[in-house]
Amino acid sequence: MVRRLVLAALGWAVVLLVFGAGALTLLFQSTVLRDLDDRLAGVVDSMVAHVEPAAGGGLELDQRPLDPGYFQALSGRYWQVFTPGIEAAPAVLRSDSLANERLDTAGPLVRAALDQPGATIIGETRGPNLEPLRLHVRAVLIEAQGPVVFAAAEDRRPSDRRVRDFAMAAAGLLAGFAAALAAGVVVLVRWALGPILRMGAAVAAVRDGQTEWVSGSFPREIKPLAEELNGLLDHSREVVERARTHVGNLAHALKTPLTVLGNEARGQSGPLAELVTRQTSAMTDQVEHHLRRARAAANARAIGARTPADAVINDLGRTLRRIYERRGVQIDWDAAPGAVFRGERQDLEDLAGNLMDNACKWAERQVCVTLAPAPAGRLEIIVEDDGPGLTQDQRQQALARGVRLDEQAPGTGLGLAIVTDLAAAYGGTLSLDRSQLGGLRARLDLPGGAGSAG
Repeated sequence: MVRRLVLAALGWAVVLLVFGAGALTLLFQSTVLRDLDDRLAGVVDSMVAHVEPAAGGGLELDQRPLDPGYFQALSGRYWQVFTPGIEAAPAVLRSDSLANERLDTAGPLVRAALDQPGATIIGETRGPNLEPLRLHVRAVLIEAQGPVVFAAAEDRRPSDRRVRDFAMAAAGLLAGFAAALAAGVVVLVRWALGPILRMGAAVAAVRDGQTEWVSGSFPREIKPLAEELNGLLDHSREVVERARTHVGNLAHALKTPLTVLGNEARGQSGPLAELVTRQTSAMTDQVEHHLRRARAAANARAIGARTPADAVINDLGRTLRRIYERRGVQIDWDAAPGAVFRGERQDLEDLAGNLMDNACKWAERQVCVTLAPAPAGRLEIIVEDDGPGLTQDQRQQALARGVRLDEQAPGTGLGLAIVTDLAAAYGGTLSLDRSQLGGLRARLDLPGGAGSAG
């Protein structure tokens, strides 16, 4: 949000600054050209006021423009008075700066001036050195002379340089304004969005289990949002607690009759007793399986659940080491300190415990367990053994819903359906591969990460 707001504000500010720089440059250029036109218009007016017929024929000026530039050869400032169609020297007066050159006496500007006597025609032309000239031309009807054309021109390159220098100075100045504006926008946006960013951090703390409610000092405008979020958290916890209670009641209601039936069947002999024993055992397993899924689904939706995963792996490792040391199975584990699981401890014990117990049952001598935070706030548990492992088809079957590892060999316990379903309830996955130890490699991906278990 901060980035979008800053970029939007800076983008609009840059557009305005560029437009402003262009507008200022055009305004300055207009001012410079107006000054130039005023000077040239003054020269034309002066020549019109001081021209008179010469005694020997032709024209003469009783007072010539006094600007020093008109006396320096090819200085870029020129004037000329002439009678159209008469090229004789007495009919043409010109400034010393033209030397032996002349301004264009038959161009479109002159023709336009002759068509509009008394009007000043302004345009562009080329000078003796092919320099760009700003040219003023006016045709005046003089008695006994007919139309006389007065022209004054000046090199416009100095004016263009002034405009260019101004544009560069304006660009540098506005670039400085843009940098200062950018810094101010970043500071103001972060300051204005500070309360929302703090609320986001407070919600993240609740999600990670560090706090139970959204707390902090918030402005009046967003304080109701914090209160609504806390109300939603309380409601979520209440719903989860009710679900746990219902699951416990259901477990008690189903498991007790099944236990009674099983005990009665085991006390009898015959095919019927064996059938009842098998079916009650299967029903008990299914009840445990689906109750575990229901509890995990409720826990996964509870906000703020957080378990120190390293402590769970350490406890499971020590327990399984004592159980399987008689078979000569060595279990080693590496649990990253501070790794956390975003869920209930009992569910993590079921997830990791099933994988570690199955690995110990299949292992010849060695089981390795690794727990570490993964990128993007995930948690990775890897369990490997040196047992016979599973083929590709067997691995796919073992991950299928309802398939149990005890279908692969007698006495191997519950299958991986429990682990798969529990992991899926938390948005996790279980994958099977061949281990470098020679047996099975099970990789469990769960929500978690690193940090204080709180």
